[in-house]
Formats: sequence, structure tokens, C-alpha cells
Amino acid sequence: MTATTPMRPSAQAEFVPACGAVVARAPRVRDAARRSVKPLASYRLLLAGAVAFCLVLGGCTNIPPQRWALDRVFISGNRAISDGEIERRIATRETPRFLGLFPGVIYDYEIFDRYVLERDLQRIERYYRSRGFYRARVRAGRVYYTGDAHVTVEVVVEEGEPVRVGRVDVHGLEDLSPELQELAVESIRDVVRVGERFEEEAFARASAELERALQNGGFAYATIRRAADVDITRNLASVGYWVERGPRVRLGEIRITGLDHLPEERVRAALGLEPGTVYSLSSIEAAERAALDLGVFSSVSIEPDPAAVEERREVLPMHVRLEPSRFHTVYFGGGLEIDSQRTRVRLLAGWEDRNFLGGLRSFSVEGEPGVVIHPTRVPYFEPPERLLPMARLRLEFRQPGFIESRTHGLLRGQLSIYPVLLSTERDPDVPILGYRELRVSAGVERSFRFGLFGSLSHNVQLNDPFTYLGTLDPNLGSALVSYPELFVRADFRDSALRPTKGAYLSTVLQAAGLGGEARDVKVQPEGRVYFPLSDDVTLAFRASVGFLFAFNYGETVASNASTGTPGPGVSEADWVRDVQLMFLRGFFAGGAASNRGYGLREIGPHGVVPFYNPGQTTEDVVEICEPSDPRFSAAACDLPLGGLSLWEASAEIRFPIRGPLGGALFLDAADVSPYELDLRLDRPHLSTGLGLRYETPIGPIRLDVGYRIPGLQTSDTAERIPDEIFGLPIAVSFGIGEPF
Repeated sequence: MTATTPMRPSAQAEFVPACGAVVARAPRVRDAARRSVKPLASYRLLLAGAVAFCLVLGGCTNIPPQRWALDRVFISGNRAISDGEIERRIATRETPRFLGLFPGVIYDYEIFDRYVLERDLQRIERYYRSRGFYRARVRAGRVYYTGDAHVTVEVVVEEGEPVRVGRVDVHGLEDLSPELQELAVESIRDVVRVGERFEEEAFARASAELERALQNGGFAYATIRRAADVDITRNLASVGYWVERGPRVRLGEIRITGLDHLPEERVRAALGLEPGTVYSLSSIEAAERAALDLGVFSSVSIEPDPAAVEERREVLPMHVRLEPSRFHTVYFGGGLEIDSQRTRVRLLAGWEDRNFLGGLRSFSVEGEPGVVIHPTRVPYFEPPERLLPMARLRLEFRQPGFIESRTHGLLRGQLSIYPVLLSTERDPDVPILGYRELRVSAGVERSFRFGLFGSLSHNVQLNDPFTYLGTLDPNLGSALVSYPELFVRADFRDSALRPTKGAYLSTVLQAAGLGGEARDVKVQPEGRVYFPLSDDVTLAFRASVGFLFAFNYGETVASNASTGTPGPGVSEADWVRDVQLMFLRGFFAGGAASNRGYGLREIGPHGVVPFYNPGQTTEDVVEICEPSDPRFSAAACDLPLGGLSLWEASAEIRFPIRGPLGGALFLDAADVSPYELDLRLDRPHLSTGLGLRYETPIGPIRLDVGYRIPGLQTSDTAERIPDEIFGLPIAVSFGIGEPF
């Protein structure tokens, strides 16, 4: 293993400014701008101004004299292990770039050190051995001089053939029950498989899984000894595990400290640990999660009594250490949202009491005032003409230990005022509709083992229409919907915020009709799967279907979408009511969390919304909304109606670009049908695209550009032709957090 030192053309001692190259070239850029009259020059000046702003904001960092800034680190010859996996385990690191573009701005330069590089070559060989490549060699560390005081390093790897697992033996399980023996053996074979590459991490993890299986069976003192015989000449490893299980243990006294003034009986009930029960590590971990779910503790630790462990007693006392968190929280925030239908500015303020009136009850209040800047939107960015006020007030009360120790009772209320903007088209003669919406929910929720969660609630929703501009249709009145809801999920992901492996399954079931105007059954299952292709590249899939069985509405959707009429024998009032209930209960697709090649609600049946033509008879509305009529307006006659059947599917590859900047390649498909139980897989509305992700503490900020693939869209006149941006069949969406 060798590392070389770069040679500089000059040995003068000097400080090189981090932005020196930009400063040196700035006069040439300005001279070129004076000589050129092309419009591109203005963009160059704009970019230069943006860079200058960043430099003024963050300042430039310096490179010490006789030292070299490390610009890039290249790794070649590695096939089985990615660059990112290797780079995270060495000290030789390339200089971070502000926004992934500008080195030396905000962040300090990384300085090249040949001695550190030599040690890194040894680290890489050691890491390869841990991954099963016992013949791997790092032959050279090449250093290239790329500019004044700047270098690039290339690390060359020869992987060789890996060592694979030849056999796996487990000893010491003879006296256990057949069921526990089977669980113990499976815990090993799920991690270390014959024929797969022998890796030290999996070798150790299998030992931990075996120990855990025994501890869940009551053997709290179980220990595992492991050994591996590696035959490098044959590239085979023989793996063995020896079990010392010790006595079967039961729980003793449960002692709790750190309660402060919180009620002990509620905490004990949530823990669910009873003296005399068989020791189980999973039960103890579930007790810790249940205590944390109370929302009043910042940390929970359940440990066995050290003296009892030392004496290996068969009755094991447990000590529960609690650290209360702050009971009161006040928070503020805000945001800007821009899409194809609106630009919204909002503020956020909230307050939460996690021990409201004692008894570990929690109560929170959250307010969100805002305005819609109308008609400014993507991609038109028209100057604002009016501000449409909107607001949301949300209250939540939570009662722990409701019905039983780990079930929480919930009472939620939400009052909202918002505009209903359904079209990307603008027509000053079409009214701007708004809703005053009240939602009330009461129910229970509970977490279970293995990532399972369920909630059962009854919900009441009241929508009262009004207009920000124009006349309200006299047939459009308040709508009341009342329904129980069952929600179940199984979450096996490694992270809810940034998942890289695992699965997520959920189902929502609603049945409207216990009071209110709508009678229906609505169900929507969803599944997500994540596969790590490497340490920093993830392949993600999502699929969902939805079915709505409407018993007293939805009859006009198919006719409306295909002919622009409600169908024979439907009165004006019934047509208005039918469209309104479909808006509140129907399925829609398209947008940032759906098919990203389309704008919000752009996929599915489109047609006439009669209450956007107030004061007109059904015959007049049908005549006005005939496309050949000069009075035709897409803002009133070509709007999303919602559907009765839905399917969505997405695939996405997520990968790093540089520093906090990441990317994604995605493929989305979806369809919404006006008929029940109608999954039209021949209408995929397929779109593909590229996304950018910028990591923040609250999750990635994302920008996605979706392209509608020609030939894989529908030409059905019942659907609206989606908007184009700059003449291209694309859509742009913004969001916080991954789309799924």
C-alpha cells in the first residue's frame, strides 16, 4: 500500500482564498458580458450574483500554506461494495460543497494528509475482510494535482473472490422445548445462510438474535459463544454457536423511580409488567414503548437488579427509571406552498399540555392562519389580484389508559375555512367557492407489538359553502357526513422519516350513514416496500387501491364525464348535491403525493360542476358547457368530479448526490374510474421523472419534475387534457418528506 504526495509548481508560502478561482475569473465574466448581447448573459450575471450573495452570506474559508485542499475522492475497482460505504469508513474526505455545488462556502476545506491516506488504505482492506473479501488488496492511493493547492485522490481496490458460508451449527439447545428450539435455529438461519458471503456483522448479529430468542423464552441469563473457521484456500467458512442458557427466570418486584408528581398507578398500568410472569425481553421493550407513548417521558429505561443478575436468581426484580419531559410546549412556524392551482402563505402556532388536569392527559391547540394569493400559481406566476383568507384551528384531547392500560381515548375537533380551487384555468365570471368545515372525531387507539397499530373512531364532518367572489348557487347547501372509521397499520420500516428497508401496510375502512346525507362504504388498503441496494441507495415501491360503494349518490359522475349532462330525470338540486358529495367522499389522483406527472386531482373523471354556473337551469348549464359554445369555460365546465375506484403504483430509486443533496428517479401510475370495482389497468397515466432532495432535520425538502410518457396516457374525452409547462407534458411538485 502506497500513498504519494502531490508536487506543486511553486513552493511559495501563501494563503489561497477558497473562492479565489471565482474572484480571479470574475473580470473575464464581466468583459464577456459587455461584449455579448445574448439573453444568456443575463442568466450568467444572475448566477454570478447568486454565487456572490452566497459568498457574502457565508464567507470564504482559507487553505493553509504548503497544504492542499482535497476536492474529490475516487474509488475504482470496487464492484460488491459501493463508494459511499467505503467513504464513510475512512478519514480522507472530500471538501463539502454548499448546496452540493460551491466548495469553500460555509464549510471548511478538507486538507489532504498522505499519512492519513496510508492508514485509510489499511482501513479499507480491513473493512473488506469484515465483508468476506479476505483476498482484497488496496494496491495504490493515487493523488492528482488539479489546480493551485487542490488535489484529487483515487483509491484502487482489487476485491478478489469472497469467502462464503459452508455450514452453520448450533449447540446447546437439546433441553429446550421443540418450539423454542425451532425459534432459536430460525433466528440464526435468517441472518447467516449457507452459500452466502461470510460477513462479520451478520456473524455477530446472528449471535445477538439467538440470544434474544432465548431471552424471550424466559432465559434471561442466556449467553452465546461463537466461532468461525475460515478456509481461505477454499473460500469457505464453517460457523458455530454454543449456547449457555442458564435457569428460566420470572419477574420479581417492579420498582419505579423518576415519577416526580405523576400518578404511579397509570404508569404501572401502561407498563403491563406483573411479578411472577415469565421474563421476556420483547415484553420489557414493549413496556418501554408504552411508557414513552404516554407522551410525558423523555426517556424510559427498564433494567434488572444488578445484584440479582450477579447471583443469577430465578426471580428477577426490575428497576424502571423514568425521566419526565417538559409538560408544556409552545411552537411556531410557517410556510409557502406553490402548485398549479394556488400560491398559499401560512403561519403556524401551537400549544400542548402533556399532563392536562393531571392523570397524564394531554391537550393541544394548533392554529394555522394563511392566505391564498390569487391567481398566482405555477407556471403562470400572474400578479396577485386578491388575497383569499383561510384558517385552521385544531384541538385534541388524549386520555391514556382508556378502557385498558395501553389504549388511549381521543377527542379531536377541527374548524377550517378555505377556498376550493379546482381548476388551473382562470375565468373572472366563475365564482370562487369556499367552505367553512367542521370536523369532530372521538375514538380509541392502541399500539401493539411488532409495529402494529390500530384506531377506531366515529367522525362527523359538516361543510358549509360560501363564496369569496361571485354568487352562491341557491341549490348548494350545507353537507353533513357521519361515519365510523377503522384504521390499521403494520410498520416494519427502519425509519418513518427516511426509510431505507422494510415494509409498511395499512388499511382504512369507513362506513357513512349513521346520520348525515351520505350513505356509503369506503376502503383503501396501501402497501410500501423498501430495499437497500447499498448503504445509501434505496429502491422503494408503493401500491394502493380504493373502492367507494355509494348508496345514495354518485349516479351522475359517469354521464357527466362523458356527455356533460347529469343523465335523464335528475333535477338541478339533485345534480348539485351529487357533485358536492362526490367532492367530499370520492377518490382523486395526481399531485405531489400521487402521480407526479400530473397536477393535483388531474387524473380521473372531469366534467361540469353546476354550482360554478349559479342561477342557471340544467338545460342552460348543459348548453353553456358544450365545448363549441362561445360561453364555454374550462373553469366551470371541465373540473375534477372524483371517482368510485382508484389504483396507484409508484417505484422510486433514491440516491445521494453530494452532501445533503440527494436525488430520485421515479415511475408513477394511477387511474380513477367513475364506476364501482373498476380497476382500469389499461389506463396507467404513466409518468417518469427526476427529483431532488435536500436533507433537513425535519425531513427532506423535495422538488419533483414528472414527465407524462407519450402513448401511455388516455385519450378519453371524459378526462381533462392536463396542462403543459413551457410546452412540455410535465408537472412540477414541491413537498417536505418523502412521497412514501
